[in-house]
Amino acid sequence: MDMTPEFIMLAFTLMLAIVQIGWAGAARTAELGAKWNAGPRDGDTPPPGKLAGRLIRAQANLFETLPLFAAAVIMAHIAGKDGQLTFIGTHLYFFGRLIYLPLYAFGIPYVRSLVWLVALAGLVMVIAALFV
Repeated sequence: MDMTPEFIMLAFTLMLAIVQIGWAGAARTAELGAKWNAGPRDGDTPPPGKLAGRLIRAQANLFETLPLFAAAVIMAHIAGKDGQLTFIGTHLYFFGRLIYLPLYAFGIPYVRSLVWLVALAGLVMVIAALFV
């Protein structure tokens, strides 16, 4: 069975999540060194620098909505609600999240918030599809 476009967007979003984990971890390791990364990380850890902090927050931000997105995509498919609304919604969510990451990493305000709203609108579209 071929994957639906919505499942493809979900798969891309999961890959983006892995990239965000790696990028945030690499930034933190660059600040504190490989010895810290390989060690038990006992004791107090200094707060992250600007880039690592932004990447950690961007990752946490994605992880707040990713379970909702995944559940909505799966529910829409099981309920036979895949269609134009879910197609557009999943694309808005994924590309919004993709664009959001560098905007947050480089500290670009306002546009970042607008892009976040685009991704949120995509999520709402997928959820709305469950009821139409």
